[in-house]
Amino acid sequence: MNPLLLDVPLKLETERLILRAPLQTGDGNMVNQAIRDSFNELKAWLPFAQEQPSVEETEINLRNAHINFLKRESFRFLIFHKGTDDFIGTTSLQGIDWDIPKCEIGYWVNTKFGSKGYMTEAVKELTNLGLNHIKFNRIEIRCESTNLKSRCIPERLGFELEGTLRNDDLSADGTKLTDTCIYSIVS
Repeated sequence: MNPLLLDVPLKLETERLILRAPLQTGDGNMVNQAIRDSFNELKAWLPFAQEQPSVEETEINLRNAHINFLKRESFRFLIFHKGTDDFIGTTSLQGIDWDIPKCEIGYWVNTKFGSKGYMTEAVKELTNLGLNHIKFNRIEIRCESTNLKSRCIPERLGFELEGTLRNDDLSADGTKLTDTCIYSIVS
């Protein structure tokens, strides 16, 4: 089946969260503010957060994410709290290989909403979407070995640590070699 024919929901719900595709004009302002609020923490781990983006750059990034969603190249969701409508972060099915089919999950959280289990809840729902709705055979989560907060998420959700690739990548700021942990779950 051609992936363009897949019916992928634009909105997912969990007990506490709503995950929706970034398709509303103006999402860039909200997401940009969360990046600014969380900049110091994000900068340590994410190459895109080495410099604070402008609102316009964030809006363009989100519009491209929506285009990629429609083209079935990646599926990014913005995460909101059900009760307060606060923006919590993003999570994505990305790096899709439709021949296998498999993908990777990426995520980041607004610092003020960290350590509350929201990202684990969101990634659990995205894993369910990937395995049971889209029918991926394999989902990976890759993260720097020293990023213990990020590593906790796949570990809590029953992903298996397949290994650590030594000197596999550069740090987010590009100054040193880092090790990458690869977690996976298979159907």
